[in-house]
Amino acid sequence: KKMTEEEKNVQEVELQEEAGEVVEEQQQQQEEVVEEEQQEEEVVEEEVKEEEEEEVKEEEDVEQVDAPHQDVVEEEPEANDQLLPAVEEEQVIVEEKREEVQQDEEEGVKEPGKLWVIINIILGILTLGLCVAAIVLWILFQAKVIDTTVITDQTHRSPDFYNALTTLVNKVTGATTPYIPFEALLCALAGGFFALALMFFLAASVLNKPVGINNRGGVKMFNISNDIHEGALTFLKWEGIILFFFCLLVSLALVIIYGILYALELRKQSSTIQWVTIIATPISFLFGAATSGLTAVIGMYIATKANVRTANACRPKESGLTDGLKVAFDGGSVMSMSVVGLGLTSLVFVFMIFRDLKALAGFGFGASTIALFARVGGGIFTKAADVGADLVGKYENNIPEDDPRNPATIADNVGDNVGDVAGMGSDLFESYVGSIIAAATLGSELFSVRGITLPFYLAAGGIVCSFIGSLFVTRSIVRFCSFPKSGLLPCADNQTQLLWAIRKGIFIGAGLNAVVGSAIIIAVFYDTVWQTAVFLVFCYLLGLLAGVLIGYATELFTSNEIGFIGKIANSGITGPATVIIKGLYVGMISAAPPVIFICIAIIGCMFLGDAAGTYFLNYFNMPTVNFGTAGVFGVSIASVGMLSTLGVTLATDAYGPIADNAGGLAEMSLEDEEDAHVRENTDDLDALGNTTAATGKGFAIGSAVLTSLALMSAFTNSAGISSQGINMLDQRVLFGVLLGALLPFVFSALTMDAVNNGAESIITEVRHQFKTLSILDGKDKPDHAACVAMCTRASLRYMIAPGVIAVLAPIVTGFALGPRAVGGLLGGSISSGFLLAVTLSNAGGAWDNSKKHVEGIKRQVKKELARAQESGDEAEIAKAEKRLEEVTEQHKATVVGDTVGDPFKDTSGPSLNILIKLMSVISLVIAPLFAVLGEL
Repeated sequence: KKMTEEEKNVQEVELQEEAGEVVEEQQQQQEEVVEEEQQEEEVVEEEVKEEEEEEVKEEEDVEQVDAPHQDVVEEEPEANDQLLPAVEEEQVIVEEKREEVQQDEEEGVKEPGKLWVIINIILGILTLGLCVAAIVLWILFQAKVIDTTVITDQTHRSPDFYNALTTLVNKVTGATTPYIPFEALLCALAGGFFALALMFFLAASVLNKPVGINNRGGVKMFNISNDIHEGALTFLKWEGIILFFFCLLVSLALVIIYGILYALELRKQSSTIQWVTIIATPISFLFGAATSGLTAVIGMYIATKANVRTANACRPKESGLTDGLKVAFDGGSVMSMSVVGLGLTSLVFVFMIFRDLKALAGFGFGASTIALFARVGGGIFTKAADVGADLVGKYENNIPEDDPRNPATIADNVGDNVGDVAGMGSDLFESYVGSIIAAATLGSELFSVRGITLPFYLAAGGIVCSFIGSLFVTRSIVRFCSFPKSGLLPCADNQTQLLWAIRKGIFIGAGLNAVVGSAIIIAVFYDTVWQTAVFLVFCYLLGLLAGVLIGYATELFTSNEIGFIGKIANSGITGPATVIIKGLYVGMISAAPPVIFICIAIIGCMFLGDAAGTYFLNYFNMPTVNFGTAGVFGVSIASVGMLSTLGVTLATDAYGPIADNAGGLAEMSLEDEEDAHVRENTDDLDALGNTTAATGKGFAIGSAVLTSLALMSAFTNSAGISSQGINMLDQRVLFGVLLGALLPFVFSALTMDAVNNGAESIITEVRHQFKTLSILDGKDKPDHAACVAMCTRASLRYMIAPGVIAVLAPIVTGFALGPRAVGGLLGGSISSGFLLAVTLSNAGGAWDNSKKHVEGIKRQVKKELARAQESGDEAEIAKAEKRLEEVTEQHKATVVGDTVGDPFKDTSGPSLNILIKLMSVISLVIAPLFAVLGEL
């Protein structure tokens, strides 16, 4: 039967209402898709509306025909089907618009200009001119053109006009030091200026490298690198503001302490404290803090500029690995040369201005303070981000490391720079200047001015030798020579070739230091007592050898050369628990070689130093001293020898975070399969960086022990307790020993809890973004800035408590129980801190490299699966899929181990060496007050 006219009208109204609902739903979908581009959305909506009106008209035309009801019902879904192509077309238009906008943005990005390259070259030339001027003056002194004394007589080293100036300054300040070792300071200035000139030239070389804007993914890589740079600068800015006020408070406290000391000294008939000391130590403290912070900023700045250039240098398939190594190592060398250059020149200027070794102790105090907060704050930042990114990204969602979809990826890469670059730079800056201060202080008490000059000469010679050694850090024989093209070890894998490239530079630098350092010691002491010179040469060589051996032992436990990494990786087959147990075993057993090497160096230097002092005192008919008095000077010379190669060893350490960032940039920017080799090259460089970072941490803690022992001896002399010694059976000393042994554990607990609290907030944030946004599907972009801000707040908040404990512990102990309790405190903290630091650092490094070892296996299995799928062999495909599933579970287990090891190796472990040095140098600064209070 045919419908009546009224029924057709009713049906037409219902059909129009349903079509209207469909249109409204479709409009809502359209608004969600193109929400960010409102103008394009309006255009698209108009087109859709026009199409809907045409479709409605067609429906009305059909309905006017005398059709059955069923035909009308069947036309209803057809109308919806006709709307779906319009939505798809609209999405295509939106995507095209986005691509056009992105393309316009990329076209606006250009290669960075050459302004900073030119500025660095000009500064390098000026600094090199200052170096030449200092060398010319030093030669004139040696040629007796200005002065008539011989080279080894350091008691009267200045020309007449300088003598007059010195006398005038003495009258104004009340100082009693009539002369300073001007020749030695000129030589040290020349070495420091030479290092700074190299710093500027290396920075220009790195900044002159292209960032790859015109290459595939280059613009995205460059933009991400800028985000990392801005995040690191923001963190350092806020950290600097907090430390600025903290350092002002500490300097005011030093003014009060030395004011009290000066007032107490006035009551004595023979006062040894001048009023100038009241301001010398606080000003030196501020100067040391500012210089240490400057090295951190320089290292962080160049590292965040070198990462994208390293990634771009890894693009060539044949030479990418070699080119990437050069750029990353040059970036690390900027950090190392800034540390040794600024450290040596700053010490010289402080000594020339105040001519007081107590002022040098204040300089070391300032450097230690900044180093502690920089290392702790940076460590909390980097590991909170790293733990959060790894657990939610790799473990829970099975996405690769540095995946751009992970909201914590940028924060993780920022943390590599503020923790492993800025923090490590300030750390070793403090070690470097601390070893020179300790040697000069102890040397002045026994060997007079000769003992002061020796560490300055050795430091200057070490800079030149380190620079020469750095020229050999390449896969070929030497820089600027491509022979052989396949590397010195053509049959070895990439990791072995890279490892020996680093070792080659370190070994050559150490060998040159052995020759040059021995010649310097002989030149200073040989004309009086040749036995003294020979014994001190052996002290220097023992320290140098101990440093190299500690670094090599650390390599063995954190690389796969003797199988420890493979054993931890194999433990992942049975789960995370066995990975953690095996990693702790490696960390604990790895403490044995460094302790043995340090003990041999200490005992040998004590005997050699005492022998050198005995011959020297007998030659001048001076009374002999007790055993160990001169031996500690031998230990301090060993510490200077260990750090004499810092120009090359720190470069290998700072290289690691640059390579790590380069790998992250490649992962986030290069998605094409043709660029897979770039990620492989950066992974090889990154794996080497983990080993060199662990080596640097072992090297830093070994030098910290020797430096702290020397500072502890200087403290006992300054506090007036060296003649009686420190009796372990004294209840105050025993209390100090136990308290000192406890402090590294409390300090580590606080830093680990800080990382945990920061990581929890990052984990919550990352999970929230994954849940509320379509990040994993690629529809939405992650909010990286939120994670960076959270890490910054957490690190600045939680770094205060550990730093305050380190500063207050020796002060409170000294005023409560006396200087002998402080001696016990230092002894206990050095012993337990040394062992705990080595254990934590090496365990964390081993866990990290075991994870990367499994990741290499996983990539290989994926390649096997791809080949099997191409061949179509079902059996091989099933076998490869099963193997991939097993390796994936093994990888998750090693990720847990790596996550546990993150605060071990990058926060708690490296901070402990600063803790023991900071307490030692604080004790030395306030030791004169303890001596006066003891007499009263």
